Amino acid sequence: MLSFWEKDFFIEYDHIVVGSGIVGLSTAIALKEKEPQSRVLVLERGVFPTGASTKNAGFACFGSLSEIAADLQKLPDEEVFNLVKLRWEGLQLLRNRLGDDQIDYKNFGGYELLRELELVALDELDRINHLLYPLFEKTVYSIANHKIHEFGFPAKAVNTLVFNPFESQIHSGRMMKSLLSLASSKGVEVLTGAQVVAFEEHEQWVEIAISDGPTFKCRQLAFCTNAFSKWFFPKIDIEPGRGVVLVTKPVPGLKLKGTFHYDEGYYYFRNYEDRIIFGGGRNLDLETEKTTNFDINEVILKKLKADLRELILPGQTFEIDHVWSGIMAFGPNKKPILQKQTPRVSAGVRLGGMGVAIGSKIGSELAGLMLQ
Repeated sequence: MLSFWEKDFFIEYDHIVVGSGIVGLSTAIALKEKEPQSRVLVLERGVFPTGASTKNAGFACFGSLSEIAADLQKLPDEEVFNLVKLRWEGLQLLRNRLGDDQIDYKNFGGYELLRELELVALDELDRINHLLYPLFEKTVYSIANHKIHEFGFPAKAVNTLVFNPFESQIHSGRMMKSLLSLASSKGVEVLTGAQVVAFEEHEQWVEIAISDGPTFKCRQLAFCTNAFSKWFFPKIDIEPGRGVVLVTKPVPGLKLKGTFHYDEGYYYFRNYEDRIIFGGGRNLDLETEKTTNFDINEVILKKLKADLRELILPGQTFEIDHVWSGIMAFGPNKKPILQKQTPRVSAGVRLGGMGVAIGSKIGSELAGLMLQ
């Protein structure tokens, strides 16, 4: 039974956000920036954010050449431009809000490895550079084949290397710690171990039931639950996508520095100091990976290890230090879902594996939507 004090001060809020990942915390921060006197609570079912915010590989990127070329096959030029703009502005908001030092932001540039079957992406290089020029006022993608030997990639496997000077890397753990600290400094309350099991909307408020806990009340409720959103909105157009990630032990004389993609972005690797963080391969077994289970797909892990040996670190000795997985959310295209589900319940979800890039911006826009 709740005490008088708990009922008086711990139950009712102006705004409640479900999910303490990058979108959830960014939404809560934006709400406090727009309404400093409001009471804002974030509910998180785990000890750490459950999906991918603390489980991603730390890429501050907005899409490789072949990714954007693939997007252009599904969306008009204007919508693809707006997607890249959203990602770029989101990255700048994240940097400005937290500071580069706090997120260990490093601009080493990004590279895409094109094998023989992927060279068709080069047909779109000039078109995509022209499309993105108004945003960056510089050429985004250029050929950097001289780096193939410098990085130690086998020339028989990598036909072309495409360079992007705007891609960078961050420390995802430091980013989330900094977001949490900023939220706390603004008066946002965060409650972990709080599994939302149901909500009910009334004319003036929303009630939120917690597993083995009290029922909270608020004026506006936001779901930032990404791949787990079907639990609350069964008809929402979202498919979960599990991603396997590994990190090596320090590699003596590591030549690689930067962020790297291949196979339309389905594979991605980067250096972290003198280690390699490498993830992806979801397209090897798409149906199995449409899951919110955090197990490791051994078929994909085997492929990642083989690519480390044969493509990324050929002829070099390395050991795997740790393997984990994160859960992303996808749809028929890369456009996120940002909308009110009912007058008092909103959602900012389906980030398409671009949470680091768009999470801050989606949070700010979601906060504005809630306050309309």
